[in-house]
Amino acid sequence: MAEKVLLTAESKKELEIRLNYLKSTGRAEMAAKIEEARSFGDLSENAEYDLARDEQAKMEQEIADLENKLHNAEIIDDNVKTDTVGVGNRVTFTDLKTNEQMTYVIVGSQDSDPFAGKISNESPIGAALMGAAKGDTVVAKTRNGAKTLKVVNIE
Repeated sequence: MAEKVLLTAESKKELEIRLNYLKSTGRAEMAAKIEEARSFGDLSENAEYDLARDEQAKMEQEIADLENKLHNAEIIDDNVKTDTVGVGNRVTFTDLKTNEQMTYVIVGSQDSDPFAGKISNESPIGAALMGAAKGDTVVAKTRNGAKTLKVVNIE
């Protein structure tokens, strides 16, 4: 069974736009590129043709990946509960070792952008926070070692 892909409605729309572009314009441009490369002569010694075919294969793989993501997409509801941490929540927590307080929105992996304050529910910290309630202490196993975090607020 395929794993569900958590997306915001906006991210799903962006993926659909990209997929439509690749399937229409992208494929047409690629066909023209391959046809032009064929015109350069002997295919067995035609680097342009080989390059165009490789690009075509990469594009077809991207199309397949996008179709798979969209097929398995689950849209994150804007009306999320705030009793425990889940996808869509804005969570404020404190690193008990450094006493540093941080706030992140928990999102699906497709929407993850730590620099914009969005962490994936599959990341070490996001996964550790999932299901925690306000006041709970959790341990996140990161590349830099275990971090003990206390949930301060869930919105």
